[in-house]
Amino acid sequence: MPKRMALICFLSLVMLMSILGNLLVMVAVCKDRQLRKIKTNYFIVSLAFADLLVSVLVMPFGAIELVHQHWIYGETFCLVRTSLDVLLTTASILHLCCIALDRYYAICCQPLVYRNKMTPMRVALMIGGCWVIPTFISFLPIMQGWNSIGIDHLIEQRRHSDGSNSTSCVFMVNKPYALTCSVVAFYIPLVLMVLAYQRIYVTARAHALQISMLQRAGGAAGTSGAGVDSADHQRNHRMRTETKAAKTLCIIMGCFCLCWAPFFVTNVVDPFIDYTVPDKLWAACLWLGYINSMLNPILYAFLNKSFRRAFLIILCCGRKRYRRPSILGSGAPCTATQINGSTHVLKQDPHHKMRSGCSSASKLLLWFCNTRPVPV
Repeated sequence: MPKRMALICFLSLVMLMSILGNLLVMVAVCKDRQLRKIKTNYFIVSLAFADLLVSVLVMPFGAIELVHQHWIYGETFCLVRTSLDVLLTTASILHLCCIALDRYYAICCQPLVYRNKMTPMRVALMIGGCWVIPTFISFLPIMQGWNSIGIDHLIEQRRHSDGSNSTSCVFMVNKPYALTCSVVAFYIPLVLMVLAYQRIYVTARAHALQISMLQRAGGAAGTSGAGVDSADHQRNHRMRTETKAAKTLCIIMGCFCLCWAPFFVTNVVDPFIDYTVPDKLWAACLWLGYINSMLNPILYAFLNKSFRRAFLIILCCGRKRYRRPSILGSGAPCTATQINGSTHVLKQDPHHKMRSGCSSASKLLLWFCNTRPVPV
């Protein structure tokens, strides 16, 4: 009984936090006009909707089966629940891949290129693809029974393995389906995310170094006595911001891989070792993947300054102290061209040594970590 109560509390906490977090993200974008102007946030809202459906339509039935150790809803609903599981979790992963690609175009390309590539129509097509593509590896093959071709006898044996009248919702896959599903749902998005974030970090680091050199050049034109101390301070500041940027990327990719890699590795290996993976290990890997739906609002929204402000406004009933005074704060105005091209900043502000507003290395790297994405 203590183990069962601990399991119920843990599963309930995961579902509750996932529901509340994803709902808060969706409400924040609906209520905040500035958040609706940022293209990346449309992917985040769609991601939150997919994760919300996972926590409402998939997790509860999995938790009931895990606690009671049998399935009470019939074979047809077992297929529907399994199809929803594959559909929604794959959609969630594909949204993470689209967010990485959106940030890649926003940071590694010039603003004009980003506007041409990330048009509203292309954003809508990418979001639509995140929902349509998983259909071809979920409802279509599962409802047609393609995943069980050649292993029907094994599924029937495992469904009644305990020797009683109770049944289990067993989802076993043959080798072709395991490889196809895993490649589409995990391995291809993983490769794209790694390449995109690696290129983002290299580009942001190069921009930060360029801006630091321009700042030192501007400082040398002024007082030479304070130039050395200023250069050391800027160098240390750039190293801190680069370290923070690297940690942010490590957190994003680390959480994604930690949550989903065990499941998809097991999913590929199990058919080749005669389905000998223990049920408890399967359940642990599956719920570790579900936890990613709880972490996504934290990684992609709660770490965003604009989202945090919107959350405070919602949770604190719209207190004025949390409302933004302006779109970019009280500092000097800054555009996407200024962020992506330092020469434009020098032309606009040649006599102020590139102020510590949004033209600094800190703003660039924080922006690349989704603090201030390029607006529409």
